[in-house]
Amino acid sequence: MSVIQKIRDKYARWAVVAIALSLLGFILMDALAGRGSIFGQQSTTIGKINGRKIDYIEFNKKVQAQEEMARAQGYDMGEAGRQQVIESVWSQEIMQQLLQEQIDELGLTVGKKELNDMLFGSNPPQDLRQNFSDPQTGVYNPQAAQQYINQVKSQGTPEQKAQFNDYLGQLEFGRMTEKYATLLSSTIYFPKWFVEKQNTDNSLVGRASYVSVPYTTISDSAVKVSDADIKAYMNDHKEDFEQKEETRSISYVVFNASPSAADTAAVRQQLETLKPQFQAAPNAGQFVAQQGSAINFADQYFGQTQIQVPNKDSIFALPTGGVFGPYLDANNYVLAKKLDVKTMPDSAKVRHILVSTGNPQTGQQLLPDSVAKRRIDSIATAINNGASFDSMVVRYSDDPGSKEKGGVYDFFPQGQMVPAFNDFAFGKSVGTRDVVKTDFGYHLVEVLGHKGSQPYYKIAYLAKPIAPSNETDQAASSAASLFAGDARDLKAFNESFDKSLKGKGYNKLVAQDIKESDFSIQGLGSNRTLVRNIFEADNGDVLQPERVGDNYVVVAVTEVNEEGMMSVAKARSVVEPVLRNEKKADLIKQKLGKISTLEAASAAAAQPVQVADSLRFNGANAVFGYEGKVIGAVFNPANKGKVVPEAIEGQSGVYVLRVDNIAAAPVMNADVKQQQEMLKQQARQGLMYRNPVQALQEAAEVTDNRSKFY
Repeated sequence: MSVIQKIRDKYARWAVVAIALSLLGFILMDALAGRGSIFGQQSTTIGKINGRKIDYIEFNKKVQAQEEMARAQGYDMGEAGRQQVIESVWSQEIMQQLLQEQIDELGLTVGKKELNDMLFGSNPPQDLRQNFSDPQTGVYNPQAAQQYINQVKSQGTPEQKAQFNDYLGQLEFGRMTEKYATLLSSTIYFPKWFVEKQNTDNSLVGRASYVSVPYTTISDSAVKVSDADIKAYMNDHKEDFEQKEETRSISYVVFNASPSAADTAAVRQQLETLKPQFQAAPNAGQFVAQQGSAINFADQYFGQTQIQVPNKDSIFALPTGGVFGPYLDANNYVLAKKLDVKTMPDSAKVRHILVSTGNPQTGQQLLPDSVAKRRIDSIATAINNGASFDSMVVRYSDDPGSKEKGGVYDFFPQGQMVPAFNDFAFGKSVGTRDVVKTDFGYHLVEVLGHKGSQPYYKIAYLAKPIAPSNETDQAASSAASLFAGDARDLKAFNESFDKSLKGKGYNKLVAQDIKESDFSIQGLGSNRTLVRNIFEADNGDVLQPERVGDNYVVVAVTEVNEEGMMSVAKARSVVEPVLRNEKKADLIKQKLGKISTLEAASAAAAQPVQVADSLRFNGANAVFGYEGKVIGAVFNPANKGKVVPEAIEGQSGVYVLRVDNIAAAPVMNADVKQQQEMLKQQARQGLMYRNPVQALQEAAEVTDNRSKFY
């Protein structure tokens, strides 16, 4: 014990120092690695537009808002849908920033009177027109709209006020954008000399004789295009080959993990087993929830024409409580239980007075339930004793959506309202008036009319997705892992595929131009993790198997195209045909020798002399198509009556040309002013389809860091 005590006394301080140094080392490593540290916080800048930072937190709020809107409209918000939303928000950020810079520089504004005219004038925004127009006449009611907006400003929640301010901001920005576009379109002008020159050119008619030597007369193997040739061409056309962001290419092999025939049969058998229990269940909705159905139970009626499911006629023919299935619907096996059927109107018209108890969306209580009930009962008693329904609506109703219309909801379809309100409107006869309780509070509802009728069904669906079994999934996963284990690098990847998989029907596929911010890969599908892994790997690396949809995928990185000048290998497919034709043109010119006569050129090239008549300067010609150099030579006044001294390199071959004649065809007297106006209008219409932001973006400095956050 004394020995241990001596060690403690002698070395304890050094141990403390060592531990402290170790902890300090970890802190410094975090600081140098850029993670949150004593020297600063991790950057939340998702991008920059002309130096202005875009904060990730604010950007992501906009993404989430658009996602919620998309979900509410029934759009799929998987990885592909999420990528579309992020791209949309990013494009909006760029557009708004670049246009705002132009708007600020020009001093464009929207005054208070102009804003009021936008909201309450003769041409209001579509959403205001829709919500505050008389349903009978369609006439916009600006007073009702202004009253509602004033109510939001004075009594709305902070969230409502913020949303309204955003709405006004977007309206103002939209109007200023219109002003900017109008300024642009007003600058369009075609001078008189331009129109007169165009008329003169359009009247010209030419006749030429020629010898054409197609490039196909020389085989591709006769000319070689080296990497140095391509590099030189790229240097001469740098703008065409500048790559603004890094891209990557991959080879990949897919191992199918989709459900087998045995898996499909097992799901069907599972539903066959559940069918008697489903039929006997006293509460179909509860049973569906307990069994984890892929289709949630909807406790409401749907019209016969609304229901669009396979075998619907067989389902309709069931007795109440009967079960049909299993049947196949998309990727599910389904049992359908007919719970009820009744004939109901297709649409209903009602009027109502709402005494609100709270907002079910926010949970905010506005009035105690007992107080609200006494108030609605008093209103009902007063109306029953002769009070005006319309006046009671104005004085007491808490529903701004119908208050200015006498509490009326004009003919609306089945299922549009909350359940209790909907059941009363469609289940009671015209003229019935009574109190109805909903999540919003107490309503005094009077049924004013019904339209149409058809059978309405309440049906419960028990659906099970057809999914791969563990055995199916494991078999595909094992095959992918085995291949990835043998394919340590790109060379081994190719050799292992040829040796082990090619003969078994597998395919080695290719995906090119993958961007760092992509969520999906063409031909494969959506998988953000896989894209990240591809960009974290080096050229030639083989990745571990990744699940994508119903497949396991093994990927090899085959090409890394860094930001800047495109690689020669990538540019070859574009440049090689151009340079090959140039080299062929040189060989053809050598064969033709010095140009003197068409007959000599015809003999040298073994090609006939041909004639092209009625050539026009403007547009395509039947003989020469879009051979711009040839057409230009025909209508060059210096060439009239002569053989053009140099052979002309065209798009499809080399031409030796003699211009026989150029004449001006008679034209009708042209109204130059009218033509100027017509050209101006056409250009302005074209501007509607060409976003000015594209030109602004090309001149802007845009930094995109989205791939670090998503």
